[in-house]
Amino acid sequence: MSEKKVFGLWSAVFLGIGSMVGAGIFIVIGQAGTIAGNLVWFSFLLGGIAALLSGYSLAKLAIKYPSRGGIVEYLVQSYGEGVFSGSAGVLFYFSQLIAIAAVAKSFGAYGAIFIASSSENMQNFLAVGIVGLFILINLIGASLVAKSENIIVFIKLSVLVLFVGVAMLNINPNLLSVSKMPSFIDMLFAIGLTFFAYQGFSVITNTVEDMQNPTKTMMKSMTIAIVLVGILYILTSIAVLGNLPLSKVIETKDYALAEAAKPIFGTLGFQIMAATALLATASAINATLYAATEIGYTLAKDGDLPTVYKYNIHSSYGGLIVSGMLILPMILFLNLSEVTTIAALVVLIIQGVTHIGHLFKIKETKANIWLVSGAAVAMFGIAILTIYYTSKHSMPHIGLYILGAFTVSFGIEVLLRLFVGRVIKKQIQGGVIRRIEDELESKIHHKRD
Repeated sequence: MSEKKVFGLWSAVFLGIGSMVGAGIFIVIGQAGTIAGNLVWFSFLLGGIAALLSGYSLAKLAIKYPSRGGIVEYLVQSYGEGVFSGSAGVLFYFSQLIAIAAVAKSFGAYGAIFIASSSENMQNFLAVGIVGLFILINLIGASLVAKSENIIVFIKLSVLVLFVGVAMLNINPNLLSVSKMPSFIDMLFAIGLTFFAYQGFSVITNTVEDMQNPTKTMMKSMTIAIVLVGILYILTSIAVLGNLPLSKVIETKDYALAEAAKPIFGTLGFQIMAATALLATASAINATLYAATEIGYTLAKDGDLPTVYKYNIHSSYGGLIVSGMLILPMILFLNLSEVTTIAALVVLIIQGVTHIGHLFKIKETKANIWLVSGAAVAMFGIAILTIYYTSKHSMPHIGLYILGAFTVSFGIEVLLRLFVGRVIKKQIQGGVIRRIEDELESKIHHKRD
């Protein structure tokens, strides 16, 4: 008798929503608002369209190559088991570390609010502390924390929906007037940040092996999740910029969403929103830390996904410790804006490369070539706009940082191949056989016991 698949349509949708509506909206909305002003809602709209295009391409790939490896699997399928796909796999690993660092920095910014501190050292202390705490929890094996994710998702969605509902009734039309709108090009420059707030939708593809009827469910769940989150983001951005003057958004860009709750709900509203941000960022760190770092570390080191996914990792702690040692310097030496921008750019480029690779497999996936091409153009287009804007306004050497990331990843891949002899392999074909063998071996051991 076959094992019942745990992910139906709505469970996959809720997983996607929970992954997207995490720290991203709390980090991004203020920073994007400083660029796009009261047009930030349009940046979220365009970011959502880009996410839909990317989600379509990834969903088609997931249906054809149903592996928990996700993007890493699609890269190997498209480009082969060579240095290029291996380098992209290594860069994928590092991009996850950068994303965790960005979330941790946001936790530090919101945490400092509670103790009335504006000290950057205090923010860094809190950020390092929360990462260290969850590394320890993951090493011990805290199943209770893992099971609490659904409750946390419900709480943060409820708070955001309540805020939007009340804030929309208290909007100051003058703050959203045409006369206060920035240039259209500024709105385009903010798309890189708003797209970052959608990151998490790709986690739906990682559930494909446990999904009921993935041929139909995958695409539906991906589309519904992104559309619902897009509506929430657009309304939230209108609520924030309609209740908070742009000067205040710029001043409080790292916690603008909490600041926007103050005029409506008072100090208590500010504290509740800040507490929700802390909850969301903490849960995002906890949810990502093992899945992204341990699996990514194993891919980078051994070239294979682990055959069994375990939350308690007493016997497999190398990835967490090494990853933690790499995350901490990012927290200490990069400011919040830089970390967020770099994370967004790395993800954009990796997804763009994935969609280009998809075009090589378009006959196999039977995807719409125009939509896949649109996904690739959107990813690279947003990346180019973001690099250009950032280089002119805050990080003149951002292009060199990105180039350096690719160069380092390439170098690591070459060294691993030369001295370790590992290759990131396709999980589909051989991977399916290995899982069957694992199941048979498990049954044999069970009978012996």
